[in-house]
Formats: sequence, C-alpha cells, structure tokens
Amino acid sequence: MSYYRVLGLEREPFSTSPDPAFFYQSETHRAVLANLLIEFRLKRGLSVVLGDIGTGKTTLGRKLIQMLKEREGFLFHMVLDPTYPSENVFFNSLVRTFGIEMTMPSPDVVDCREALERFLFQKGIREQQTSILIVDEAHKLNALSLETLRILLNYETNETKLLQLVLLGQMELLPLLTGMPNLMDRISYRCTLKPFDLAQTRRMIQFRLQEAGYRSRLKLFTDEAIETICDSAEGYPRRIAMMCHKALRLLVMRQGHVVDEALIEEVVEEECEGGWPLPKRLLKSSC
Repeated sequence: MSYYRVLGLEREPFSTSPDPAFFYQSETHRAVLANLLIEFRLKRGLSVVLGDIGTGKTTLGRKLIQMLKEREGFLFHMVLDPTYPSENVFFNSLVRTFGIEMTMPSPDVVDCREALERFLFQKGIREQQTSILIVDEAHKLNALSLETLRILLNYETNETKLLQLVLLGQMELLPLLTGMPNLMDRISYRCTLKPFDLAQTRRMIQFRLQEAGYRSRLKLFTDEAIETICDSAEGYPRRIAMMCHKALRLLVMRQGHVVDEALIEEVVEEECEGGWPLPKRLLKSSC
C-alpha cells in the first residue's frame, strides 16, 4: 500500500512535479497570474517572471496554461527548453510549435519569419485570437534566441502586439535582458518570485494535504516541525515539498502518527549531508 493511503491521503501530496492542482498560490502568485492575464487582454507584448531555483516558476506557468484553457480567445504554447544552436533552428522550432505548415522542404530564417508573421496576423486580426508563447527556463536563452524573440515582438498593429511573450527564468536572465536595451525597454510587466515566509509555508503544507484528501482534525505536522521545515528549506517551495515527502516516508516506516520537530531534524541532517545549510537554531554541530 502506498504511504499516503496509510496516512489517510488519497494522492501523493508532496510531489515536486509541476502539477497545477497542487500549486499553492500565495498573494504574490495570485498577483502575478492576475497581472499576466491583464497583459494578455491588453496585448502589451513582453512579460518577465524571475525567481531563484525552486520558487515555483514552472508550476506557475502550468497553472497559467490551465487558466487559459478555461478562457476563450487564447492560443498558447509553452517552450520547456529554449536551448537552440542557431537562429534558423529556433525559428523552425517556433514554426512547429505553432503548428504552421510550410510548403518548402527546408525553410530558411526568412521563410519562417514570414510564415510566423502571416500566422500571427491571421490569428490576431482576422480570427481575433490572442497568441501567447510561454518560455520556461528562459535564462538558457542565448543572444541569438533573444534577438529572435525581439523580432517576433515587432509584429504588431498600431494598437497591439500580435504575440504575447512570457519569459520564466532564474535571476541570471536579468543581466541578459539588461545587456539588450532594445529588448529590455519592451518589458511591459516584470516581477520576481520570493521564497515563502513561515505563514506561507504553513498554508502551503496545509493546502497540499487538503488537495491530497487529508480530512482528519489531527495535525499531520506540528507547528515546530513546520517552523523547522521553513528554516531549513529557506522558504523555497520545492525544498519544502521535498522535505515534507521525506518526513512522511519516515513517519510511515516508523508507524508514527504525526511529523514532529525531532523527525524533521533527522530529515534536516540528511539534507545537510546533501549540501543544504542547517537552520541557525539547529546548528549544534557543523555539517
């Protein structure tokens, strides 16, 4: 029997896969999603969401796609790995991503650019659809790829951009954009995702347990355990989820009923051996 069944859960609550159903929306996340939808409606063009590893950028992107599916008038695609060796490869990939049929067997950059422009004009002006491209791991974009995206943002009418572009990337993306003033000044909306504080960490854990079917009135994590999790994970959602999963696994192995501070300290020590820093209040010995 899976461990989550033993604990009264219906599903795995702390998977680190970007499942929108388990995406806890903090006030910041809700604000980001709301602002992105406004940007799309106004067809402003370029939006940038920055954040360190594990702050939830990919899951936010999946949640955004889920929200777009529930609304009419949006055509959207997500690029998961934007590493391309040349401008031609990138343009050809975009053509395939948007499902554009090319008549020539080996289209070059000019062919792809013209096809993309015709496609975006057809969708945006004649069919009144908003075309959205979400690029995850955008910090991996090279100068040629960024220039390609800048060219796409040039496709516009007198009032609106024909392509709505969202870049989700780690903080290294910012200097790349800063180094391209002609792209930097096109950013209509920019935000940075921050790690959670203690209250947000507690709500995230409670939210995921509820989504996984936990209905008991008894706490599965003590307040002290959650505080230690927040300290050790430094508020990063992915780390929080990983620690909670390991804690529940230990709980089942020991046939326990509640994750307390002592159990979390064991998880912390394991993570410490893997390179994570110990919380200051647990620094009894160095790692």
